[in-house]
Amino acid sequence: MSRTVRLSRPEAIIFDMDGTLFKTESLVVPAYHELFDRLREEGLYEGETPPVELMLSGLGMVMDQIWAKVLPDHEEAVRRKADVWFLENELRGLQRINTELYPGVAETLAKLKQEGVRLFVSSNGLEQYVKGVAEAHQISSLFEHIYSAGEYRTASKVHLVDLLLRNHGISKAWMVGDRSSDVAAGKENGLTVIGCAYAGFCGAGELEGSDRIISSFPELLELYLGSV
Repeated sequence: MSRTVRLSRPEAIIFDMDGTLFKTESLVVPAYHELFDRLREEGLYEGETPPVELMLSGLGMVMDQIWAKVLPDHEEAVRRKADVWFLENELRGLQRINTELYPGVAETLAKLKQEGVRLFVSSNGLEQYVKGVAEAHQISSLFEHIYSAGEYRTASKVHLVDLLLRNHGISKAWMVGDRSSDVAAGKENGLTVIGCAYAGFCGAGELEGSDRIISSFPELLELYLGSV
């Protein structure tokens, strides 16, 4: 990964949501524990709550893949209920819990938009959740469009980003995210990839293949202003 060659300036920047813009654990951890309390109450789960790290390590995957990790021995019907109840918990949490964006996110997005960059979100999350986070933190208006796997029923972020690019006639963009799925989505669509190393969810080698790696979100503006 060369750091001597200046990056090519994009017409658009596509952002992952969890672990990139949104400090996900501020919402997911309480919603997760509420979910398993309800599953036990409904007789759908017995025993201790699985480690929340299973959920956090799955962020970036589509929800079917996450529930396969968290509830590997349970039927599809139970996973579907978990999906619905977890989303309900998250949406309530956005209204009553003091959730957080990463430092500098709102300000940096606003400056990029002022520079004329087209901004998008591409997330493997559910539509109501992804749009709900953006609305709760008053950043929705900064994006030209918010794409989610839940809304477009895509099997991977590679396909979701491909759809976004085709729908909006974009040929040159940066993909910004914290997981290997973001790297793959960028590279397989011919984009520059900016890996985000500040969330702490990714394992060793997760961001391998990124063109640059940033340790704080405001560094992205510096990269953009330094591009050619």
